[in-house]
Amino acid sequence: MAFGDCPDDEALRSAWKRFCRNLEEAGELAFKDLNPATGLHRADGLRFLTQNLGQAFDLALETKNTKYPVIHAFCSPFRKLGGDNADYTYQQAWIDGDSVYRISGNRGTARFFNIAVQGARPEPQPGRRLLHEPFGDRPETNMFGHDMEVAWDGSFEVYIGGEERGPNWLPTTPGTRKLFIRQGFDDWSELPARMRIERIGMSEPRPMPTPAEMIEAMDWAGDFVSGVANDWPDWAWDHSEDTNPDLLNRFPGERRPYDDPVYNAALDKVRGRAITSMCWKLEPDEALIIEWEANDHFWMMTNMGQFMNSMDYLYRQVSYSPARTRIDSDGRIRMVMAHRDPGYHNWIDTCGFERGHICARNNFTSEGTEFRTELVKHDALAEHLPSDSATVTPEERAGQLRERFHSILRRYLL
Repeated sequence: MAFGDCPDDEALRSAWKRFCRNLEEAGELAFKDLNPATGLHRADGLRFLTQNLGQAFDLALETKNTKYPVIHAFCSPFRKLGGDNADYTYQQAWIDGDSVYRISGNRGTARFFNIAVQGARPEPQPGRRLLHEPFGDRPETNMFGHDMEVAWDGSFEVYIGGEERGPNWLPTTPGTRKLFIRQGFDDWSELPARMRIERIGMSEPRPMPTPAEMIEAMDWAGDFVSGVANDWPDWAWDHSEDTNPDLLNRFPGERRPYDDPVYNAALDKVRGRAITSMCWKLEPDEALIIEWEANDHFWMMTNMGQFMNSMDYLYRQVSYSPARTRIDSDGRIRMVMAHRDPGYHNWIDTCGFERGHICARNNFTSEGTEFRTELVKHDALAEHLPSDSATVTPEERAGQLRERFHSILRRYLL
Protein backbone atom coordinates (compact mmCIF):
# COMPACT_ATOMS: atom_id res chain seq x y z
CA MET A 1 0.00 0.00 0.00
CA ALA A 2 1.36 3.45 -0.87
CA PHE A 3 0.40 7.11 -0.81
CA GLY A 4 -2.81 7.69 -2.72
CA ASP A 5 -4.30 4.30 -1.99
CA CYS A 6 -6.50 5.85 0.72
CA PRO A 7 -8.91 8.65 -0.25
CA ASP A 8 -7.79 10.68 2.79
CA ASP A 9 -4.09 10.58 1.94
CA GLU A 10 -3.84 13.91 0.12
CA ALA A 11 -5.73 15.88 2.77
CA LEU A 12 -3.70 14.34 5.60
CA ARG A 13 -0.36 14.93 3.88
CA SER A 14 -1.29 18.51 3.03
CA ALA A 15 -2.24 19.19 6.65
CA TRP A 16 1.06 17.74 7.87
CA LYS A 17 3.01 19.91 5.42
CA ARG A 18 1.12 22.99 6.64
CA PHE A 19 2.06 22.12 10.20
CA CYS A 20 5.72 21.68 9.27
CA ARG A 21 5.75 25.03 7.46
CA ASN A 22 4.20 26.67 10.51
CA LEU A 23 6.85 25.09 12.69
CA GLU A 24 9.66 26.26 10.41
CA GLU A 25 8.31 29.82 10.37
CA ALA A 26 7.90 29.78 14.15
CA GLY A 27 11.56 28.82 14.51
CA GLU A 28 12.56 31.98 12.67
CA LEU A 29 10.95 34.02 15.44
CA ALA A 30 13.59 32.87 17.92
CA PHE A 31 15.74 35.46 16.12
CA LYS A 32 13.23 38.32 16.33
CA ASP A 33 14.46 41.79 17.25
CA LEU A 34 12.91 41.59 20.70
CA ASN A 35 15.12 38.60 21.55
CA PRO A 36 18.65 39.90 22.28
CA ALA A 37 21.41 38.71 19.95
CA THR A 38 23.28 36.57 22.46
CA GLY A 39 23.76 32.84 22.41
CA LEU A 40 21.81 32.27 25.65
CA HIS A 41 18.83 34.33 24.48
CA ARG A 42 18.70 32.75 21.00
CA ALA A 43 18.95 29.24 22.45
CA ASP A 44 16.24 30.06 24.99
CA GLY A 45 13.94 31.23 22.18
CA LEU A 46 14.27 27.87 20.44
CA ARG A 47 13.98 26.03 23.75
CA PHE A 48 10.73 27.89 24.44
CA LEU A 49 9.41 26.68 21.10
CA THR A 50 10.54 23.06 21.48
CA GLN A 51 9.10 22.84 25.00
CA ASN A 52 5.70 23.81 23.66
CA LEU A 53 6.00 21.73 20.55
CA GLY A 54 6.01 18.81 22.98
CA GLN A 55 2.50 19.65 24.15
CA ALA A 56 0.99 20.94 20.90
CA PHE A 57 -0.82 17.71 20.10
CA ASP A 58 -1.68 16.98 23.73
CA LEU A 59 -3.78 20.13 23.57
CA ALA A 60 -4.90 19.80 19.95
CA LEU A 61 -5.78 16.11 19.89
CA GLU A 62 -5.08 13.85 22.87
CA THR A 63 -7.14 15.84 25.42
CA LYS A 64 -9.37 17.79 23.02
CA ASN A 65 -12.50 15.60 22.99
CA THR A 66 -14.77 17.15 25.65
CA LYS A 67 -16.70 13.91 26.06
CA TYR A 68 -13.51 12.21 27.27
CA PRO A 69 -11.86 14.89 29.39
CA VAL A 70 -8.35 14.76 30.82
CA ILE A 71 -6.60 17.20 33.17
CA HIS A 72 -3.49 18.33 31.30
CA ALA A 73 -0.53 20.09 32.94
CA PHE A 74 0.50 22.70 30.40
CA CYS A 75 3.37 24.14 32.42
CA SER A 76 6.13 22.32 34.30
CA PRO A 77 9.84 22.74 35.04
CA PHE A 78 10.40 21.56 31.48
CA ARG A 79 7.65 23.54 29.72
CA LYS A 80 7.04 27.27 30.14
CA LEU A 81 4.17 29.24 28.64
CA GLY A 82 2.33 32.52 28.95
CA GLY A 83 4.05 34.43 31.75
CA ASP A 84 3.90 31.33 33.94
CA ASN A 85 4.48 31.80 37.65
CA ALA A 86 7.22 29.55 39.03
CA ASP A 87 5.22 28.92 42.22
CA TYR A 88 1.96 27.99 40.48
CA THR A 89 1.06 24.76 38.81
CA TYR A 90 -1.24 25.19 35.80
CA GLN A 91 -3.64 22.58 34.47
CA GLN A 92 -6.56 22.62 32.08
CA ALA A 93 -9.29 20.33 30.80
CA TRP A 94 -11.34 20.88 27.65
CA ILE A 95 -15.06 20.66 28.52
CA ASP A 96 -18.37 21.77 27.02
CA GLY A 97 -21.56 23.35 28.32
CA ASP A 98 -23.75 20.33 27.56
CA SER A 99 -22.07 17.70 29.73
CA VAL A 100 -21.74 17.18 33.48
CA TYR A 101 -18.30 16.49 34.93
CA ARG A 102 -16.86 15.39 38.25
CA ILE A 103 -13.39 16.22 39.58
CA SER A 104 -12.32 14.04 42.50
CA GLY A 105 -9.13 13.59 44.43
CA ASN A 106 -7.21 14.99 47.39
CA ARG A 107 -6.99 18.72 48.03
CA GLY A 108 -3.34 18.74 49.15
CA THR A 109 -2.03 21.72 51.11
CA ALA A 110 -1.20 24.37 48.49
CA ARG A 111 -1.99 27.79 49.93
CA PHE A 112 -3.82 28.87 46.75
CA PHE A 113 -6.21 26.57 44.89
CA ASN A 114 -8.59 27.67 42.17
CA ILE A 115 -10.82 25.97 39.60
CA ALA A 116 -12.21 28.33 36.94
CA VAL A 117 -14.78 27.67 34.23
CA GLN A 118 -13.65 29.47 31.08
CA GLY A 119 -16.02 30.73 28.42
CA ALA A 120 -15.73 31.52 24.74
CA ARG A 121 -12.97 33.61 23.23
CA PRO A 122 -14.23 37.04 22.15
CA GLU A 123 -14.50 37.80 18.46
CA PRO A 124 -11.49 39.68 17.02
CA GLN A 125 -12.00 43.42 16.86
CA PRO A 126 -10.17 46.03 14.76
CA GLY A 127 -7.03 47.18 16.55
CA ARG A 128 -7.30 44.44 19.18
CA ARG A 129 -5.10 41.37 18.98
CA LEU A 130 -6.24 38.15 20.64
CA LEU A 131 -3.70 36.12 22.56
CA HIS A 132 -3.08 32.70 21.03
CA GLU A 133 -4.90 29.51 22.02
CA PRO A 134 -5.44 28.09 24.60
CA PHE A 135 -5.56 31.59 26.12
CA GLY A 136 -7.87 34.50 25.43
CA ASP A 137 -11.08 33.20 27.01
CA ARG A 138 -13.03 34.84 29.82
CA PRO A 139 -13.52 33.28 33.26
CA GLU A 140 -17.25 32.61 33.76
CA THR A 141 -17.16 31.43 37.35
CA ASN A 142 -14.66 29.91 39.73
CA MET A 143 -14.10 28.25 43.08
CA PHE A 144 -11.28 28.76 45.57
CA GLY A 145 -9.95 26.06 47.82
CA HIS A 146 -11.13 27.84 50.95
CA ASP A 147 -14.71 27.77 49.58
CA MET A 148 -14.75 24.02 48.98
CA GLU A 149 -16.09 21.33 51.25
CA VAL A 150 -13.19 18.98 51.89
CA ALA A 151 -13.28 15.82 54.01
CA TRP A 152 -11.02 15.35 57.01
CA ASP A 153 -8.54 13.37 54.94
CA GLY A 154 -8.38 16.00 52.17
CA SER A 155 -10.63 14.13 49.75
CA PHE A 156 -13.13 16.13 47.69
CA GLU A 157 -15.50 16.04 44.76
CA VAL A 158 -16.44 19.01 42.56
CA TYR A 159 -19.21 18.87 39.95
CA ILE A 160 -19.19 21.06 36.85
CA GLY A 161 -22.35 21.69 34.84
CA GLY A 162 -25.85 20.28 35.10
CA GLU A 163 -28.11 20.90 38.08
CA GLU A 164 -26.73 22.55 41.20
CA ARG A 165 -25.14 20.05 43.60
CA GLY A 166 -24.37 21.99 46.78
CA PRO A 167 -21.28 24.07 47.52
CA ASN A 168 -18.82 22.05 45.41
CA TRP A 169 -20.52 22.84 42.12
CA LEU A 170 -19.69 25.17 39.23
CA PRO A 171 -22.26 26.07 36.56
CA THR A 172 -21.53 26.12 32.85
CA THR A 173 -23.01 28.01 29.90
CA PRO A 174 -23.43 27.20 26.20
CA GLY A 175 -20.10 29.01 25.64
CA THR A 176 -18.11 27.05 28.19
CA ARG A 177 -15.05 25.42 26.66
CA LYS A 178 -12.52 24.52 29.36
CA LEU A 179 -11.48 24.37 32.99
CA PHE A 180 -8.41 26.24 34.23
CA ILE A 181 -6.90 24.94 37.47
CA ARG A 182 -4.18 26.80 39.40
CA GLN A 183 -2.37 25.89 42.59
CA GLY A 184 -0.09 28.40 44.30
CA PHE A 185 2.61 27.35 46.76
CA ASP A 186 4.30 29.29 49.55
CA ASP A 187 6.22 27.06 51.94
CA TRP A 188 8.37 24.31 50.44
CA SER A 189 6.50 21.73 52.55
CA GLU A 190 3.13 22.28 50.81
CA LEU A 191 1.75 19.35 48.82
CA PRO A 192 -0.11 19.49 45.49
CA ALA A 193 -3.67 18.37 44.94
CA ARG A 194 -4.03 15.02 43.20
CA MET A 195 -7.17 14.83 41.09
CA ARG A 196 -8.87 13.43 38.03
CA ILE A 197 -11.84 14.42 35.89
CA GLU A 198 -14.56 12.33 34.29
CA ARG A 199 -17.74 13.02 32.38
CA ILE A 200 -20.82 11.69 34.15
CA GLY A 201 -22.23 8.88 32.03
CA MET A 202 -18.92 8.11 30.29
CA SER A 203 -19.32 4.37 29.67
CA GLU A 204 -17.93 3.76 26.17
CA PRO A 205 -14.29 3.97 25.05
CA ARG A 206 -13.21 7.09 23.25
CA PRO A 207 -13.57 6.74 19.46
CA MET A 208 -10.36 6.65 17.47
CA PRO A 209 -9.50 9.98 15.79
CA THR A 210 -10.80 10.30 12.26
CA PRO A 211 -8.85 11.85 9.38
CA ALA A 212 -10.97 14.99 9.77
CA GLU A 213 -10.08 15.24 13.48
CA MET A 214 -6.41 14.66 12.73
CA ILE A 215 -6.40 17.40 10.11
CA GLU A 216 -8.12 19.79 12.51
CA ALA A 217 -5.56 18.90 15.19
CA MET A 218 -2.62 19.55 12.88
CA ASP A 219 -4.01 22.95 11.94
CA TRP A 220 -4.68 23.82 15.61
CA ALA A 221 -1.20 22.67 16.65
CA GLY A 222 0.38 24.70 13.85
CA ASP A 223 -1.46 27.82 14.93
CA PHE A 224 -0.45 27.11 18.53
CA VAL A 225 3.30 26.89 17.88
CA SER A 226 3.10 29.96 15.65
CA GLY A 227 1.24 31.86 18.36
CA VAL A 228 3.71 30.82 21.06
CA ALA A 229 6.63 32.22 19.09
CA ASN A 230 4.81 35.25 17.73
CA ASP A 231 2.89 36.49 20.78
CA TRP A 232 5.60 36.44 23.46
CA PRO A 233 6.60 39.04 24.48
CA ASP A 234 5.03 41.01 21.62
CA TRP A 235 1.43 40.69 22.77
CA ALA A 236 2.21 41.73 26.34
CA TRP A 237 4.42 44.62 25.22
CA ASP A 238 1.76 45.91 22.84
CA HIS A 239 -1.46 45.12 24.68
CA SER A 240 -1.07 44.03 28.29
CA GLU A 241 -2.35 46.57 30.80
CA ASP A 242 0.09 45.44 33.49
CA THR A 243 3.32 45.50 31.42
CA ASN A 244 5.04 48.62 30.07
CA PRO A 245 8.29 48.07 28.12
CA ASP A 246 9.00 51.81 28.17
CA LEU A 247 9.62 51.62 31.94
CA LEU A 248 12.87 49.68 31.93
CA ASN A 249 13.89 48.42 35.39
CA ARG A 250 10.75 49.96 36.91
CA PHE A 251 7.37 48.46 37.69
CA PRO A 252 4.42 50.30 36.14
CA GLY A 253 2.80 52.65 38.64
CA GLU A 254 -0.60 52.05 37.06
CA ARG A 255 -2.16 49.86 34.39
CA ARG A 256 -1.91 51.01 30.81
CA PRO A 257 -5.34 51.82 29.34
CA TYR A 258 -6.25 49.26 26.71
CA ASP A 259 -9.73 47.96 27.55
CA ASP A 260 -8.87 44.33 26.81
CA PRO A 261 -12.01 42.15 27.03
CA VAL A 262 -10.17 39.27 28.73
CA TYR A 263 -7.12 40.56 30.60
CA ASN A 264 -8.17 43.53 32.69
CA ALA A 265 -8.45 44.60 36.32
CA ALA A 266 -12.10 43.55 36.67
CA LEU A 267 -11.49 40.00 35.46
CA ASP A 268 -8.27 39.77 37.47
CA LYS A 269 -10.52 40.11 40.53
CA VAL A 270 -12.41 37.03 39.33
CA ARG A 271 -9.09 35.26 38.84
CA GLY A 272 -8.19 36.15 42.42
CA ARG A 273 -5.07 38.15 41.74
CA ALA A 274 -3.42 41.51 41.24
CA ILE A 275 -0.54 41.27 38.78
CA THR A 276 2.20 43.52 37.42
CA SER A 277 5.31 42.92 35.33
CA MET A 278 8.58 44.79 34.90
CA CYS A 279 10.93 44.67 31.92
CA TRP A 280 14.56 44.65 33.06
CA LYS A 281 18.05 44.92 31.60
CA LEU A 282 21.28 44.36 33.53
CA GLU A 283 24.89 44.86 32.49
CA PRO A 284 27.40 42.27 33.77
CA ASP A 285 28.57 44.54 36.61
CA GLU A 286 25.10 45.74 37.67
CA ALA A 287 22.50 44.62 40.18
CA LEU A 288 18.88 45.68 40.67
CA ILE A 289 17.37 46.16 44.12
CA ILE A 290 13.58 45.66 44.26
CA GLU A 291 12.04 46.97 47.47
CA TRP A 292 8.59 47.24 49.05
CA GLU A 293 6.86 47.50 52.39
CA ALA A 294 6.21 44.07 53.90
CA ASN A 295 2.49 43.27 53.99
CA ASP A 296 0.07 40.44 54.73
CA HIS A 297 -0.62 39.59 51.07
CA PHE A 298 0.19 36.17 49.70
CA TRP A 299 2.54 37.54 47.06
CA MET A 300 4.78 35.83 44.53
CA MET A 301 7.66 37.06 42.38
CA THR A 302 9.10 35.19 39.37
CA ASN A 303 11.98 36.04 37.06
CA MET A 304 11.15 35.35 33.41
CA GLY A 305 13.05 35.26 30.14
CA GLN A 306 12.54 37.51 27.16
CA PHE A 307 9.65 35.36 25.91
CA MET A 308 8.03 35.78 29.36
CA ASN A 309 8.79 32.14 30.13
CA SER A 310 9.68 31.48 33.75
CA MET A 311 13.39 30.90 34.27
CA ASP A 312 14.83 27.64 35.58
CA TYR A 313 13.00 27.43 38.91
CA LEU A 314 13.91 23.76 39.42
CA TYR A 315 17.60 24.46 39.90
CA ARG A 316 17.91 28.23 40.44
CA GLN A 317 16.81 31.01 42.81
CA VAL A 318 14.43 32.74 40.39
CA SER A 319 11.22 32.88 42.46
CA TYR A 320 10.11 33.93 45.93
CA SER A 321 7.04 33.95 48.16
CA PRO A 322 6.55 35.15 51.76
CA ALA A 323 7.59 31.93 53.50
CA ARG A 324 10.93 31.86 51.68
CA THR A 325 11.84 35.54 52.07
CA ARG A 326 13.67 37.54 54.72
CA ILE A 327 12.35 40.95 55.83
CA ASP A 328 14.79 43.68 56.84
CA SER A 329 14.59 45.19 60.31
CA ASP A 330 12.96 48.35 58.95
CA GLY A 331 9.95 46.31 57.79
CA ARG A 332 10.82 46.35 54.11
CA ILE A 333 11.53 43.50 51.73
CA ARG A 334 14.52 43.90 49.43
CA MET A 335 15.26 41.54 46.57
CA VAL A 336 18.63 41.66 44.83
CA MET A 337 18.63 40.60 41.18
CA ALA A 338 22.16 39.98 39.94
CA HIS A 339 24.07 37.86 37.47
CA ARG A 340 26.19 36.27 40.20
CA ASP A 341 25.38 35.36 43.79
CA PRO A 342 25.88 38.44 45.99
CA GLY A 343 25.57 36.44 49.20
CA TYR A 344 22.26 38.01 50.23
CA HIS A 345 19.41 35.69 51.18
CA ASN A 346 16.89 37.31 48.81
CA TRP A 347 18.94 36.86 45.64
CA ILE A 348 17.12 36.58 42.29
CA ASP A 349 19.26 34.76 39.73
CA THR A 350 19.28 36.09 36.13
CA CYS A 351 20.50 32.75 34.75
CA GLY A 352 23.00 34.76 32.69
CA PHE A 353 20.38 36.57 30.59
CA GLU A 354 20.95 40.26 29.93
CA ARG A 355 17.23 41.06 29.62
CA GLY A 356 13.98 39.64 30.93
CA HIS A 357 10.85 40.29 32.95
CA ILE A 358 9.91 40.14 36.62
CA CYS A 359 6.28 39.29 37.37
CA ALA A 360 4.75 40.05 40.79
CA ARG A 361 1.39 38.66 41.92
CA ASN A 362 -0.78 39.28 44.95
CA ASN A 363 -3.21 36.39 45.44
CA PHE A 364 -6.74 36.59 46.93
CA THR A 365 -6.85 40.36 46.38
CA SER A 366 -7.10 43.05 43.74
CA GLU A 367 -4.81 45.32 45.73
CA GLY A 368 -1.41 45.90 44.16
CA THR A 369 1.94 46.69 45.76
CA GLU A 370 4.06 49.81 45.36
CA PHE A 371 7.57 48.77 44.35
CA ARG A 372 10.76 50.81 44.37
CA THR A 373 13.75 49.79 42.27
CA GLU A 374 17.38 50.94 42.26
CA LEU A 375 20.04 50.03 39.69
CA VAL A 376 23.47 49.83 41.32
CA LYS A 377 26.91 48.39 40.74
CA HIS A 378 27.13 44.81 41.94
CA ASP A 379 30.27 45.49 43.97
CA ALA A 380 28.58 48.44 45.72
CA LEU A 381 25.49 46.56 46.95
CA ALA A 382 26.49 46.87 50.60
CA GLU A 383 26.35 50.66 50.28
CA HIS A 384 22.69 50.50 49.22
CA LEU A 385 21.32 47.80 51.56
CA PRO A 386 20.75 47.86 55.32
CA SER A 387 23.70 46.51 57.26
CA ASP A 388 21.48 43.78 58.73
CA SER A 389 20.04 42.48 55.43
CA ALA A 390 20.05 38.69 55.70
CA THR A 391 23.03 36.97 54.13
CA VAL A 392 23.85 33.32 53.41
CA THR A 393 27.03 31.28 53.24
CA PRO A 394 27.83 29.19 50.17
CA GLU A 395 26.82 26.10 52.17
CA GLU A 396 23.49 27.66 53.12
CA ARG A 397 22.85 28.61 49.48
CA ALA A 398 23.54 25.05 48.41
CA GLY A 399 21.03 23.89 51.02
CA GLN A 400 18.41 26.31 49.66
CA LEU A 401 18.92 24.95 46.16
CA ARG A 402 18.58 21.34 47.34
CA GLU A 403 15.35 22.15 49.18
CA ARG A 404 13.99 23.93 46.11
CA PHE A 405 14.90 21.02 43.84
CA HIS A 406 13.24 18.35 45.96
CA SER A 407 10.13 20.46 46.66
CA ILE A 408 9.52 21.36 43.02
CA LEU A 409 9.84 17.71 42.02
CA ARG A 410 7.23 16.84 44.68
CA ARG A 411 4.85 19.51 43.35
CA TYR A 412 4.91 17.86 39.93
CA LEU A 413 4.96 14.29 41.29
CA LEU A 414 8.29 13.71 39.56
